[in-house]
Amino acid sequence: MNREPTLTYVYAVAVPTPELGRAVASLRGVADAALSLLPPLDATGPAAPAFVTSQVPHADWREEALRAHFEDLGWLESTARAHHHVIQALSDRATVLPLRMATLYQDEERALAALREQRPAFADRLALLAHHAEYGVKVYVRPDAVGDGDGDGDAEGPDAGLPAATPAPAGPGKAYLQARKRQHHAREDRYQQAARAAERIAAAAAPHATHAVRHPTQSGPLTHGEAGEDGENVLNDAYLVPDDRAEVFRRAVQQAGEDLPGVRVDITGPWAPYSFAMPAPRTTDTGTDTDTDTPGGPT
Repeated sequence: MNREPTLTYVYAVAVPTPELGRAVASLRGVADAALSLLPPLDATGPAAPAFVTSQVPHADWREEALRAHFEDLGWLESTARAHHHVIQALSDRATVLPLRMATLYQDEERALAALREQRPAFADRLALLAHHAEYGVKVYVRPDAVGDGDGDGDAEGPDAGLPAATPAPAGPGKAYLQARKRQHHAREDRYQQAARAAERIAAAAAPHATHAVRHPTQSGPLTHGEAGEDGENVLNDAYLVPDDRAEVFRRAVQQAGEDLPGVRVDITGPWAPYSFAMPAPRTTDTGTDTDTDTPGGPT
């Protein structure tokens, strides 16, 4: 009986160890596929990087099928979760270099060729990531900290509770324009305060990390914090933190945000080091574009 054609799906790069091997054997990947380690056959020494792979059906993962799948939010979410679950579970046991979702090769031979070609770069990056984890730091302006422009959104601040100055008599039109101007200035002041707060928190975090990445700020549903709170995201940083400095890092960030009114700080992690991984290998043998960022990560 003919076997269904497959493609080789690559999740991450890691140095094989007995513990990693046990973890790989216990996990399932995308499409509920079994995982395996794909080491370079010509490697010498125990520290040669290997791919963590699975086999996925060619019909469901070829270029045409992926185009349709990437329009299906349900498929994207479930696949991203499966991909992330593998990487996070492996990172709990070993240093891993995460690759992007849908990194595909026509077969294991072509995957091995890419592994051999990029072996020095992979080894250097794994050495950089060893005994480190990624942490996210996000800063939000609380919704009640910025006036909403309708006259009912006065923000709390140093002048809150003080009696307002008695305005000079003015006509309704002039009074309205003056009120709108005051609201505009108050709103600008709040955002300037939020920007200064974000830089203060970033400055507190930086000394305890070896590398940092500033991601674009988020909007829409992504601005909900871990507690489901709303707010406008004004800082979205990722830090590569040594394991032995993780608690110091957390305390420094928390203390930097403690006395900042109208600002919320979220610290997430430890994560697999998505933000500090190299780009996924580009392949043309399947025609698949592998430039899609892995959703469901810590950004």
